[in-house]
Amino acid sequence: MKRYLGPRLIAKKSLTGFLVLMGLSLMFSMDASAQHRGGGGAGRGGAGGAPRGSFGGAPRGGGMKMGGDGFKVGGGFIPARGPSASHPWRGSTAMSPNGAPAPLGPNFADRDGHPNAPHVHWNGQWIGHDFARNDPRLHLDSPWEHGHFSGGFGARHVFRLQGGGPGRFWFGGNYFSVAPFEVGLCADWLWDSDDIVIYDEPDQPGWYLAYNVRLGTYVHVMYLG
Repeated sequence: MKRYLGPRLIAKKSLTGFLVLMGLSLMFSMDASAQHRGGGGAGRGGAGGAPRGSFGGAPRGGGMKMGGDGFKVGGGFIPARGPSASHPWRGSTAMSPNGAPAPLGPNFADRDGHPNAPHVHWNGQWIGHDFARNDPRLHLDSPWEHGHFSGGFGARHVFRLQGGGPGRFWFGGNYFSVAPFEVGLCADWLWDSDDIVIYDEPDQPGWYLAYNVRLGTYVHVMYLG
């Protein structure tokens, strides 16, 4: 014998079932939406799922990407421009009692893991370019004696070294030599394969700056023709 359910009881049960279904539907919808936005995955902070603060590699054209470590060195980074005219910090160029500059001996490793040589941070900061203008160690009686380099300067002109060493190296038929007191600062350069970029030296007539793209270090160089 079937039990008779009054209209009110039937309506109450129907309403309860409807509310349960609505609640379940809302829960599934919120969960799916969170997963779609990345809220369900740990460690996802940037666009495309990249970890927050990650750096997508050193930009070869110069300049720093937002969110990156601007103090990294080398690894393919090319400064967008050369250094500004020098404004030496106190004591940056030590002087001997007779007034001549003392032998080069500062520690250029301004941060852990940075090279003990003049170098450029990924934010474009030139470390070690703090010589006094017309430093006696870089004095030339006849600046530009062999002419001016005309192969191109800055980030748009990258040259592959083709041989030689600090005393005389070359690429594309152009020859250079490293300033004698800086020879020890480029001992780890690969003279037959490294890429370099040439920049103007704003303080020392007759000299250029050769920047090593692999290492992020640089030295003063003279054009030999």
